[in-house]
Amino acid sequence: MNDKIKNTAEEMAGKVKEGVGKVTDNESLEAEGRADQTKANVKQAGENVKDAFKSATE
Repeated sequence: MNDKIKNTAEEMAGKVKEGVGKVTDNESLEAEGRADQTKANVKQAGENVKDAFKSATE
């Protein structure tokens, strides 16, 4: 459960970075925020696969 919380927090931080990048017209910060969100989403997908596998084996 901790990993899911961390992934959600990382995704939210990415959204904040992206938003700040848009407001300040900082394209690199905006891109960094999108990259952080993508990374968090990939990690979350991995957690979902682990959960599905765990449920299937029980």
